Amino acid sequence: MAATILIAEDYDDNRELLRLLLAGANYDVREARNGQECLTMAAKDPLPDLIMVDLSMPELDGWEVFRQLKADSNTANIPCVAVTAHTDQDRIRALQSGFSAFVAKPFKTEELLLTVARLVRK
Repeated sequence: MAATILIAEDYDDNRELLRLLLAGANYDVREARNGQECLTMAAKDPLPDLIMVDLSMPELDGWEVFRQLKADSNTANIPCVAVTAHTDQDRIRALQSGFSAFVAKPFKTEELLLTVARLVRK
């Protein structure tokens, strides 16, 4: 059975690219357009195996989404990957905050897929 990955990304082009890359690697992909939608979808059965969170989104940004996911006992153990174009400071902050990994935009396909594979195997 394929691992389920929830993508939280407000830009259609980025969300589509992630979906195509992950579906092409045989993952089951769900898509959220904003932070609030991500939280709603993350709590639905079956729970996702991994959540990729854009740090800059409307309604709830990725930082708040991550905080709420980790505060909920149902979603606290789901690995989360921070995704952003603001690399240097956000990478350090995201990893110090507890994100499982960090992926920079524009996406590097091999890096993205290796990161996802490593996290869904745990």
